[in-house]
Amino acid sequence: MSRKIKIVHVVTLLELGGAQQTALTLLRNLPSDRFDPMLFCGREGFGLKRRYRAKFRVRFVPGLVRQIRPWWDLLALACLYRFLSKERPDIVHTHSSKAGVLGRIASVLAGVPVVVHTVHGFGFTPAQYSWVRWIFVFLERFLARRTAALVFVSKANRTEALARGIGSPSQMHLIRAAVELKDYFFLTRSRETPPGLPLQPTDRVVTTIGPFKPQKNLLDFIRAASLVSPRHPDVRFLVVGDGPGRFILESEIQRRGLARRFVLAGWRKDIPALLARSDVFCMTSLWEGLPMALVEAMAAGLPAVVNAVDGCTDVIVSGKNGFLTFPGDFRGTADRLMELLEDPPLAQQMGRCARESVGKEFDAPTMQRDHERLYLSLSAAHDL
Repeated sequence: MSRKIKIVHVVTLLELGGAQQTALTLLRNLPSDRFDPMLFCGREGFGLKRRYRAKFRVRFVPGLVRQIRPWWDLLALACLYRFLSKERPDIVHTHSSKAGVLGRIASVLAGVPVVVHTVHGFGFTPAQYSWVRWIFVFLERFLARRTAALVFVSKANRTEALARGIGSPSQMHLIRAAVELKDYFFLTRSRETPPGLPLQPTDRVVTTIGPFKPQKNLLDFIRAASLVSPRHPDVRFLVVGDGPGRFILESEIQRRGLARRFVLAGWRKDIPALLARSDVFCMTSLWEGLPMALVEAMAAGLPAVVNAVDGCTDVIVSGKNGFLTFPGDFRGTADRLMELLEDPPLAQQMGRCARESVGKEFDAPTMQRDHERLYLSLSAAHDL
């Protein structure tokens, strides 16, 4: 029997985000007869279940945080280098911007034979100063030359990488951030409220899912809700997620007099049940890779109103299986939400089209198989 391929995945924080869920899905499903998996991450969060620990080893990296903190970043880089030098993996697979930069630098310094990086959305955005964007683009270009494979979850991110000279076409692989479609395809709308939520059977529900961070732009979700609420008193707004921005969101909800209209549910494990209870899905992100929550909502047969950013434009055809709105246009978001709320046949038709448009490429087993093939081909090419 040939030796196992030792692979380390690196993520910044463990929360219920797309990058984290992708890494956890891959780690817990890699065949144990061919792979020796391990996870490096910042502080433990909601997303790491104890039962996963039996399937792969975990090392927590001091200083690995999402924000740019020079001294903490140096500490995290030193720890990553030390851990990788000790573990001597065959492959390091990094996810997202912060872990992608520090993890790839540490991998090069530690002499890791193969480095893979998945782009779950880039760290540079139009809202940044031009010099900040230039630094991020330079880092991505520099590190791409030291990366064996670049995995993209959306066509939009791959197109942007090519336009900015980040990597070459031969390095690039489109592998969707996928979900367990079987958990969503056969859901039907239900007025039964999942435990712990203060919803009435007569309430209609507009749901958004995601961590409370600037990227998700949840203040625009609240602004849109403030326009919808006077015309639709039976609509409640369900926010699934949590994070350091919670106080800001709670304050804005109170300031607008929407406390009785909003449910801040925190992180929940029963996403299928929450989507079955929902009438419309909404997402006001300023940038994305491919939001897994949107894929889940589409697979559950929900019409969606989302901003026209990155991976959202990969999967939503505006007017057919949902609506796309301009980032920052919360009035447009509110108008599209009310159009769906006021026209149930349209909402049902869009929901059916949404479900039909989610193909096998978005299914977790397909994502798993494509990654395993990539790992094995890279191992063979580097004679591991």
